[in-house]
Amino acid sequence: MHGRLKVKTSEEQAEAKRLEREQKLKLYQSATQTVFQKRQAGELDESVLELTSQILGANPDFATLWNCRREVLQQLEAQKSPEELAALVKAELGFLESCLRVNPKSYGTWHHRCWLLGRLPEPNWARELELCARFLEVDERNFHCWDYRRFVAAQAAVPPAEELAFTDSLITRNFSNYSSWHYRSCLLPQLHPQPDFGPQGRLPEDVLLKELELVQNAFFTDPNDQSAWFYHRWLLGRADPQDALRCLHVSRDEACLTVSFSRPLLVGSGTLLLMVDESPLAVEWRTPDGRNRPSHVWLCDLPAASLNDQLPQHTFRVIWTAGDAQKECVLLKGRQETWCRDSATDQQLFRCELSVEKSTVLQSELESCKELQELEPENKWCLLTIILLMRALDPLLYEKETLQYFQTLKAVDPMRAAYLDDLRSKFLLENSVLKMEYAEVRVLHLGHKLLLVTHLDLSHNRLRALPPALAALRCLEVLQANDNAIESLDGVTNLPRLQELSLCNNRLQQPPALQPLASCPRLVLLNLQGNPLGQAVGISEHLAQLLPSVSSILT
Repeated sequence: MHGRLKVKTSEEQAEAKRLEREQKLKLYQSATQTVFQKRQAGELDESVLELTSQILGANPDFATLWNCRREVLQQLEAQKSPEELAALVKAELGFLESCLRVNPKSYGTWHHRCWLLGRLPEPNWARELELCARFLEVDERNFHCWDYRRFVAAQAAVPPAEELAFTDSLITRNFSNYSSWHYRSCLLPQLHPQPDFGPQGRLPEDVLLKELELVQNAFFTDPNDQSAWFYHRWLLGRADPQDALRCLHVSRDEACLTVSFSRPLLVGSGTLLLMVDESPLAVEWRTPDGRNRPSHVWLCDLPAASLNDQLPQHTFRVIWTAGDAQKECVLLKGRQETWCRDSATDQQLFRCELSVEKSTVLQSELESCKELQELEPENKWCLLTIILLMRALDPLLYEKETLQYFQTLKAVDPMRAAYLDDLRSKFLLENSVLKMEYAEVRVLHLGHKLLLVTHLDLSHNRLRALPPALAALRCLEVLQANDNAIESLDGVTNLPRLQELSLCNNRLQQPPALQPLASCPRLVLLNLQGNPLGQAVGISEHLAQLLPSVSSILT
């Protein structure tokens, strides 16, 4: 037996580890308690640095202890000589590197390094950039390190071209580097600013083509990696829709003028001017729901003189001073309403996700993606990109083909079938709106916030409530919302032309839920069949009292 090493049993090993953990925990708790006692007593000296180093070296995510170190360092700044302070800072930077090796994604450690470098008179930013490069070699998606690199680059005034070259080196090494692709999307607009399109606007044609070539190499190399596909989508959709005054509507019956914008706006004093027969008219602008908040739709009441039917016509012109735009329409004698809308902007209502400005580039991208799809028939990113490209080029021309690709994509990616159904419904709705614009008809069987819609069908959409945006549909006459799960009618308020409302097979429980309908003066037909409230005793009398102007209520 002599000369042989004694091998501990598994139970002995487990017990030894337990005792070791207990000892470490006691030391950890003791050091933490000592730090807090010293802090409370105002004893912020170098011994606190030593104690916090012991704890943070094992657990860099103890945020309170980083605060303690900052308090100590701030006091020592006034007590130490420049040479001593420089040595202290050097030691602190080295300690921070050791903490980052323990946890490269420690919020507290990176924040403390930013704080420390920000207090130095002449920090060595070049060394910090090298530090970032080393950590990104270990983990190229360490967003803490990327944030710190952006901080360093900004402080050191590193030219965007140099940072772009850095992303080139990382992407060349590994196409699956989402952080590098994202950084490029931040740098390129800085390198190639387009004043007409804002700080995140479109890229010049030559730059765009070069980036497209780079990203094509990426997804032809690894079609299943999503990083390049997301960047490709960013490249082709570089502009937000321009602000526009979309539609103007005048109603003689309601003595009301309504304006529709391309985005929600807050109309202030002097923002919107109204000219009637070339004379300015002072009016009070309001939203359809009466709330003073940003809205797509604003309206005002018109005085009787501006609607005098003795004159052959009245000209109404709205001037939007903030957007440098105006619209004009003429109300003829004997006509009850008139409107005008911008067909040029309406044709591009839904084309801001991918840019339509460069159709030749988009067409080339579509052909390339179709070639890749032949090689990779079950690649979901390729299929989705084909759908988006076809919608950007011509949503109506490619409608049938788009629906076929949706069917293929659902089979390939069944886990996201519900999302794809929603996206498909969205596109169909948008196409219906576009067809309505081209055909100059005003009956729509899918919901959308359009000022001139007269008929709206929201049935079979699993709605629990009708959207407040309905208040913007000033011309709505017939609303169908059957076979949903509607429990509240708060969205149906102040609809001046609503005549028929069908709410069959919903979940309306009590008559008070119908109170908002009292604000619709022309409502004459209300269908509530299939709702629980229809079973209540005396419901017909109750509803007749609640809605006296509604001549026909079906329960």
